[in-house]
Amino acid sequence: MSKPLLLLDVDGVLNPFAAPPGRMPQGFRQHLMRPRAWIAQHPHLLEADVEDLPVWLNADHGAELLDLPYDLVWATTWEDDSNRLIGPAIGLPALPVITWSAPHAYPPDGTYFKTADIVRYAAGRPFAWVDDQLGPADRDYVARNHAGPALLYDTDPETGLGLDDFEALARWAGNLTTQV
Repeated sequence: MSKPLLLLDVDGVLNPFAAPPGRMPQGFRQHLMRPRAWIAQHPHLLEADVEDLPVWLNADHGAELLDLPYDLVWATTWEDDSNRLIGPAIGLPALPVITWSAPHAYPPDGTYFKTADIVRYAAGRPFAWVDDQLGPADRDYVARNHAGPALLYDTDPETGLGLDDFEALARWAGNLTTQV
């Protein structure tokens, strides 16, 4: 049996961007980055004039993710910038990247713009999707449209991934192998 997919968002998962000032979770350090999507959000400025984006990352997360029994995939609006900027900062090799068919165009059924693309990408393969913007409509969509096991795993954007989350993801993948 092949490993399940672990589909990773960046902001709110690896980058606890919503942490209150001065209360960043332990182990995180600030990186100043220039992702293409960030630059595109400032069309009124020359690229050189766009300030760097502060991103908080925990260097231990790369090894912890690689230790999980999954095939890792970026599922983030950072797209290719996740391999250029995030992966090297936390020690991840280049990973496959999901490219969004309609970024930021929220479907009328209330699902997140990523949801249909996630299901298409997984193509029936078991997956855990880690994001901070998942809701009931996404769970319903996946249940109706994905033939394999799926875990939609919410994170708190104030804390991002923590030890309990890594343990829960490992446990879910472990339960898959015991069911075969």
